[in-house]
Amino acid sequence: MEQLNKDESASTGKEKSELVGMPAILPDTAPSSGSSDALVAACAKKFTPSEMELLQKAITIAKSAHAGQKRESGEAYYIHPEQVAIMLSEMGMDSHTIIAGLLHDVIEDDGKDFDVQKLTALFGTDIAEMVDGVTKLTKTGKSEFVTQEEAQAENLRKMFLAIAKDVRVVIIKLTDRLHNMRTLEYCCEEKRIRKAKETLEVYAPLAHRFGMGAIKCELEDLCFLYIWPEEYKKLINAIAPQQAEHMRTLNTVISTISEHLKAAGIDAVVNGRPKHLYSIYKKLVKQNKTLEEIYDLIAVRVVVNTVNDCYAALGLIHNLWRPIPGRFKDYIAMPKTNTYRSIHTTLFSGDGSGMPFEVQIRTHEMHRAAEYGIAAHWMYKEGRASQDDLDNKLAWLREALEMENYSDTTKEFVENIRKDFFSDYVYVLTPQGRIIDLVTGSTPLDFAYRIHTNVGSQTQHAKVNGAIVRLDYKLKNNDVVEIITSPNASPSRDWLKIVKTQQAKAKIRQWFKKANRAENIQRGKEMLAESLKRQGYTFAEATKNDYFAELLKRFNMSDPEDVYAAVGYGGVTTAQVLHKLLEQVRRARREADLQEKMESLEAGGAEQRGVEKRGPSSAGVIIEGNADMAVRFARCCSPLPGDDIIGYITRGRGVSIHRKDCPNIDDLMLDTERIVDARWAM
Repeated sequence: MEQLNKDESASTGKEKSELVGMPAILPDTAPSSGSSDALVAACAKKFTPSEMELLQKAITIAKSAHAGQKRESGEAYYIHPEQVAIMLSEMGMDSHTIIAGLLHDVIEDDGKDFDVQKLTALFGTDIAEMVDGVTKLTKTGKSEFVTQEEAQAENLRKMFLAIAKDVRVVIIKLTDRLHNMRTLEYCCEEKRIRKAKETLEVYAPLAHRFGMGAIKCELEDLCFLYIWPEEYKKLINAIAPQQAEHMRTLNTVISTISEHLKAAGIDAVVNGRPKHLYSIYKKLVKQNKTLEEIYDLIAVRVVVNTVNDCYAALGLIHNLWRPIPGRFKDYIAMPKTNTYRSIHTTLFSGDGSGMPFEVQIRTHEMHRAAEYGIAAHWMYKEGRASQDDLDNKLAWLREALEMENYSDTTKEFVENIRKDFFSDYVYVLTPQGRIIDLVTGSTPLDFAYRIHTNVGSQTQHAKVNGAIVRLDYKLKNNDVVEIITSPNASPSRDWLKIVKTQQAKAKIRQWFKKANRAENIQRGKEMLAESLKRQGYTFAEATKNDYFAELLKRFNMSDPEDVYAAVGYGGVTTAQVLHKLLEQVRRARREADLQEKMESLEAGGAEQRGVEKRGPSSAGVIIEGNADMAVRFARCCSPLPGDDIIGYITRGRGVSIHRKDCPNIDDLMLDTERIVDARWAM
């Protein structure tokens, strides 16, 4: 692992991914001049003449769409999509994916001249739909989002749906994000942190879910650098003194394993790597460990030809060094849910008391899948024969998309996916041996709802490893879970406090939503009334029908009773509803107070000065846009001819004329819709 050689780099973001000891999955290619020679050269040997013709057309259009645009670095923008296309080519992707990668920003940056229909006409449906899949809604003129958060949620929803339709979309998106992260140093600090956080929360977990381990690790290390630069630098400095010893141990282990495997007649590729920094940082922070307590700071990878060779190599290695108890994992026998397969074991070096190191043993096929994930389907031309395997890798996404049926808003839908599918997991088994991954802290109820909605809703008891357990039991890795159901059983509202996964919560709420609408409406009204009372408002005052317009639009509901029902079954919180309703109530109260104040002042002025109600002709004031309105002069500021004035439309008493420097002007301006222009008739 290379040590930082510039103190300022932790704050300026100048380090590259190689500095953290994590070899990039794709070459960090140098910026080109925009001539596209590198892209053409990368594709020439594997593209057919017709594919090369399509590529040349795409190059022309991409250059035209991005003409005059610059990146934050000052380089021509075209360099970015060109580099994405080159990276996709290096991954061995098919011609359509590479061309879609080259065109991936065309609709966003030149939507006036290039839309999906035009791209379809030029390049066909396959390429056009991939480009559309990675295009943000906010850049197409379709966005009507109130907040950045809502816009991001809609964009992620669109991307998830596009990935489910064509998984190559995620390969383009992750490659695009990887190149952007590699060049993030040129952005301002606010943008660096924002992009890095989004990458860490969404794109790195997405890479992990699709088995693209190398991209995930590089993204995580780059995010670590930009989000926590000081911690990044401290960790580099903490590891640096041990670096020489790490490398000596690593080289000794590699040469020893290589010699013994060769002597045993096992053909193998043996190499080593330092553990990537963010993984170390997570263990230090989340598990409250010290560097000395982390056993896999260095790791050796043994890649062999067959599964039998994997186990033969394992036995040989266990005879060479002392294994550490509890540190053996067989992901070949029990693959991870992202289809990762490998044997992991951790051992003490030397005579059994030296530095610990990890060994990962896998076949070449397993190694390709671990590094490239779903991209290996195209990279190694696995063809239709592996379509079933690809479908299995996408099973989690189809399951995730079902969450939309149980979510009231797009934001909730995306948040549910994030919490359930991009989190830390426990791996449990059905009685038949099927592996189920659940968020850490999940219960038998979460397991039941993952199996099927009806299994969850009819859960009566649960067994773990053959013994009856409470429904709030926290599942552990390798637990065998069995659910006992009854047609007479039904969900309890207390289950919402027990379950951990958003999927289970959403399905329970959906059950209550459908089970008894009238009860939910009444319950929702009671919950709102109680909260309103605590804040000094009445239910009748706060729930006038015309106050609900913004809420109905936000939650995609048709009438106030939908809102009450959603509160009743837990679909939305009282806080979410009252925040909007009380804005309307407070405004109405201000208007009423101001109206009463104005009328009181005017009435008092008329009594003291004998002011009569005056029409437009006698008042000597002209109301812009309405010459027939009655006017009266406000006593609070007593305007005189020549003063700068404005008009305030009262309720049933015409227009009240005030000086623009009236002491009540701030109150008046709270309701701009009732302010009118006024001037003296000269």
